This record gives sequence, C-alpha cells and structure tokens, in this order.
Amino acid sequence: MTAEGVWNLSISTPVGVIKAVTELRRQGGVLTGTARAAGDEVPLDDVVLDGDRVTWKQAVTKPLRLNLAFDVTVYGDMLKGTAKAGRLPASKVTGERRS
Repeated sequence: MTAEGVWNLSISTPVGVIKAVTELRRQGGVLTGTARAAGDEVPLDDVVLDGDRVTWKQAVTKPLRLNLAFDVTVYGDMLKGTAKAGRLPASKVTGERRS
C-alpha cells in the first residue's frame, strides 16, 4: 500500500471543517510533501511511513498560527486519523486520494 499521491483532506476542528490538499511524494527514498489550505502552502516535516500509518508535522498560519501533528492510517484510496495542535483536543481527519 502506498501513501504517495494527492489527498483531499477534511479536518473537523472546533471552529468548523477545514479542507486541505496534501501531496505526499517520495524523493531519494524519503517521503516528503506539501499541504495547501486557505491560500497557504506549507512543507510537511518529519514525514514517516510505518506500514499503512503516516505521521507528519506542519506549521500553518491561517486561520491561526499553529503547529499541527498528523497521524493517519491509509486504507486504499481513503485515510483516517487525527491532527493535533499543541494542547488542544485532537481533530478528526478523513481523506480521499485524488485519481
């Protein structure tokens, strides 16, 4: 199972659902990526693939300046997991691979 590709994410936060597009790609054997949301594009840091589980960190500036930690599991062309911002409760993340 591969996590590589472009994913449409929905993040259910206390302030509403945030839609994001995350691209995961392999460069020189290392998984890297970018995320786009609210006109902001940010690199993904510390991307780790462990079986079907993918974790990464990213900093966002819109709607608030936050450091997010994602922990998702890939199920074919779908993914599910959480995004956590500091001490705030984890937000539910779902995603669908773009074909």
